[in-house]
Amino acid sequence: MATPDFIREIRATAGHQLLWLPGVTAIVFDDAGRVLLGRRSDNRRWAVIGGIPDPGEQPAVCAVREVFEETAVRCVVERVVLVQALEPVAYDNGDVCQYMDITFRCRAVGGEARVNDDESLEVGWFAVDALPDLQEFALFRIKQALSDEPTWFDSMSRG
Repeated sequence: MATPDFIREIRATAGHQLLWLPGVTAIVFDDAGRVLLGRRSDNRRWAVIGGIPDPGEQPAVCAVREVFEETAVRCVVERVVLVQALEPVAYDNGDVCQYMDITFRCRAVGGEARVNDDESLEVGWFAVDALPDLQEFALFRIKQALSDEPTWFDSMSRG
């Protein structure tokens, strides 16, 4: 994921200290029930689509923007799937971030899936029963997006 300019500006004064950031994940399905994935250029793994909202940008608007920017697929948000504070991530350059992820179930409404930026090596549609090797993060979100359950919240207290 490319680092947004506003985070570079924060890092110029904050150094490597922990930043608490919003994040969004978009689980996009087509009319055939396939899920949209991208193979990331940074780690070469298949993953769900996601990103960081710009200051003042609504999370659902960010999800739609990120899907288009990364895959050229146009989508609409259908519902919130889950809200979860993730564990802190330490990057190779020493930066530390912790994300509050809001995951949305989305429906594709147009565009042809293709690499649309430098964050992905490949993009494609996958049947849910024929997914490539994915991290648990992605598998859990796809599972929740497929369920008719209410929005999932992590109820574990850290206090």
